[in-house]
Amino acid sequence: MPKKSSLFDPASAEPFRLSRSRIDKFIECPRCFYLEMRLGVKPPGSLPFTLNNAVDHLLKKEFDAYRAKGQPHPLMTKYSLSAKPYQHKDLDKWRQNFVGIQHHHKGTNFLITGAVDDVWENSDGRLHIVDYKATSKADALNLDSDWQAGWKRQMEVYQWLFRQNGFKVAETGYFVYCNGRKDREGLNGRLDFELEIFPYDGDAGWVETRLKEARECLSAETPPGSGAECELCAYASAVQTLKPAGKGKK
Repeated sequence: MPKKSSLFDPASAEPFRLSRSRIDKFIECPRCFYLEMRLGVKPPGSLPFTLNNAVDHLLKKEFDAYRAKGQPHPLMTKYSLSAKPYQHKDLDKWRQNFVGIQHHHKGTNFLITGAVDDVWENSDGRLHIVDYKATSKADALNLDSDWQAGWKRQMEVYQWLFRQNGFKVAETGYFVYCNGRKDREGLNGRLDFELEIFPYDGDAGWVETRLKEARECLSAETPPGSGAECELCAYASAVQTLKPAGKGKK
């Protein structure tokens, strides 16, 4: 159970921390969002993405090496991007989970936070938000699946946060997508990846509206309805309707 101080209190004057992932939780299921943020009922935990985290860590080291030299990464050159890794004293803080880049949204009294993977700067001084993704699939990589809508919202929240902090942010962000190859003869102590860059033109116009809706949701005295496709709520509802087989028979 979370500490009471970490739960939303409508009467509190202290800003309530709302991470990018919590915003997405609200969009996916307002009920689960309310139960966790207001009542402290957390969903079952998931396994950590340790391999994905390793890919993220190594990519950051790789791009940082070119950042230190003030040069574009060869992958950026391959895709003819007029950009290079952005140098800023707060980059490590922006990348740090539970810290990230922050903005106090006074209209809702939320402290919005988001931890980015990378930031690139183009030739006219605008910033591109960059997110690293890892997978292993035989099909061609793309951003077309319904479940990848969350990736796009993630990008847009980051773009919104940087703009709120006074940075000039390009509409185009980039996903560095790493695909683990399974067509090798064996593992041989290493996993080979193919890297691709996918541009995405974000539109963060929805963020302000969703923040206001999230505030209204948490301020209510009763939980809202479930998200249309929330598997947790569907499971809980099914369990409540079950009856033991043979109950009432003699």
